Amino acid sequence: MQFKTKASYNFEDLVEIMQVLRKECPWDKEQTHLSIRSNFLEETYEAIEAIDTNDPILLREELGDVLLQVVFHSQMEAEVGTFNINDVCDGICKKLIYRHPHIFANFHAKTSDEVLSNWDELKKKEKGHTTTADSMRSVSKSLPAMMRATKVRKKAIKAGFDFCNGQDALQKVQEELTETIEAYNGNGNLEEEIGDVFFSLINATLHLGFDPDKLLSATCDKFIDRFEYVENGIISQNSTIKDATDEQIMTLWNEKKTLEKSKTVD
Repeated sequence: MQFKTKASYNFEDLVEIMQVLRKECPWDKEQTHLSIRSNFLEETYEAIEAIDTNDPILLREELGDVLLQVVFHSQMEAEVGTFNINDVCDGICKKLIYRHPHIFANFHAKTSDEVLSNWDELKKKEKGHTTTADSMRSVSKSLPAMMRATKVRKKAIKAGFDFCNGQDALQKVQEELTETIEAYNGNGNLEEEIGDVFFSLINATLHLGFDPDKLLSATCDKFIDRFEYVENGIISQNSTIKDATDEQIMTLWNEKKTLEKSKTVD
């Protein structure tokens, strides 16, 4: 194998290294799009975490891992003659030029809203969408369910399909919850009704101006903090969560909630 190490590498080097690995490395040669599909998702989320934690050093590393996935998948297709990494770059360059006519053509857009509105119209034309439902169906089913639901609901809102006020949005959540209880008691499809509750909560959250994903993520953090408090309290009593009584657990849980409220007041 002829490969020269360097003090600094660039994009062309990455492509070359991937080509070498696909020929020489037993593991890399065996991989398919499906076998490393989860790797792509994992690396993307790790890059997002670097953004959320405002860590530029980590972000540089994680973006490299995401870029590796792009090159990896492109190399697989290059080997069978469908496309290569240059075709990928060509496609996205052409898309950016087409969807930015206010920069690369004679269209005028003075505000971000005008840019986004025109972007959506160009995207519809490009994909042959004639209705809002067409646009909804184009939202990838491979997205996490909450993200997909949010994107679908935002398209409905943009089309004018929304609640009149927050009270109506929250009332819909209550209606769906009532139907879920009825289904649990034998009158309806419980699985379907639980799904409706989730969707109605996302609807209400968006109408009230919040990001569903951020709210749920914050709640996860809160739950972990409370659980940790309860677990440490139980351990200090020489017991475990499994062996503790409901009363012990709820007492500690409520203690933690009280402490949180007192900090908020302070």
